[in-house]
Amino acid sequence: MDKILALLFVILLGISPLSCKSKANSSNTPEKIKVGAEAMQEYLPLLKGKRVGLVINHTSTIGETHLLDTLLSSHVNVTAIFAPEHGFRGDADAGAHIDNSKDAKTGISIVSLYGKNKKPSPEQIKDIDILLFDIQDVGVRFYTYISTLHYIIEAAAESNKPLIVLDRPNPNGHYVAGPVLEKEFKSFVGMNEIPVVYGLTMGEFAEMVNGESWASKAKCDLTVIKCKNYDHTSKYDLPIKPSPNLPNAQSIYLYPSICFFEPTQISVGRGTDKQFQVIGGPDKNLGNYHFIPTEKPGAHNPVNKGVDCYGLDLTKVDAFANGFDLNLLFDFYNKFEKKSSFFTNEKFFNLLAGNSWILKDLKAGKSVEEVQEKWQADLTAFKTLRKKYLLYPDFE
Repeated sequence: MDKILALLFVILLGISPLSCKSKANSSNTPEKIKVGAEAMQEYLPLLKGKRVGLVINHTSTIGETHLLDTLLSSHVNVTAIFAPEHGFRGDADAGAHIDNSKDAKTGISIVSLYGKNKKPSPEQIKDIDILLFDIQDVGVRFYTYISTLHYIIEAAAESNKPLIVLDRPNPNGHYVAGPVLEKEFKSFVGMNEIPVVYGLTMGEFAEMVNGESWASKAKCDLTVIKCKNYDHTSKYDLPIKPSPNLPNAQSIYLYPSICFFEPTQISVGRGTDKQFQVIGGPDKNLGNYHFIPTEKPGAHNPVNKGVDCYGLDLTKVDAFANGFDLNLLFDFYNKFEKKSSFFTNEKFFNLLAGNSWILKDLKAGKSVEEVQEKWQADLTAFKTLRKKYLLYPDFE
């Protein structure tokens, strides 16, 4: 009886039962996709009898169990933990200084790779036989987990230490877009000459950095443990939020576009429950949506704290399909009353953009189409390079 009622409900909505089934089967889910960490039979033999250094954070899990606990229960000799931005537990603010510490549960030393010490020193890894990297990324150039991976590859090559990367899906891995970083704008929010959205998993990115000798002239001994049932058309909802202000899939899809507002007077929703899903500023002509940022965990001093902000609620837009889009930035700049104060840190904006000409063209009144045309040649060249390092079927 319940099945009959369910069928009638579907028919009343005008949806074919067969189309419902087809849609469900066409989209990979976290339950169907197997991350590299789950393929323990492939990497545990490589760790046997070795002193292991883990580059991990709160996203490094197998199911609901942290990778550290799984390895220790499998009698792997973990001697050190290296943690990226946001810390080992993933709860620190963006840009917050993180000190070295010890894991309260196991007593293992935790070395912070965010702050002055972004790359493990030879001293810090001299007593390690092998490095194991497992961190969930979001596939955007200025999200700093790939910068940490770059430095890990460099340190591994320089100290002749093998590196294993346990791969995970890229939630923005279904396309490639944006300006390619220019060398003179290299920073921790952009280490390599890649576009804003580069369409590679961490494993593929590691293969590219190593293969192109971007981190070190000497290549490191790299092993990538691949995901199962994943390709670059997969829609993958992260089971754990990768950082405090990327709480869901919508925020992750919008992040490549909205992050350009960070060095401006515009709030990106930090200090609200819609981080990277709303944008707004003090000008009422920016939009009809209203919010007030407040101090919250992971956002201790958000932009426009306590200020009435007006703008847009982007929670319902199809951000997965829309992809990277500069129209929001250009539209808000053009509507902003005091344009001279729109940007709060132009140098940082240029580091995010990977060049200086987007800012100049925006101020000069150029259109988004004119700006996008400038990066097409470099983007096409990157797409050709990218194909050399793909480990999974592509979207083209």
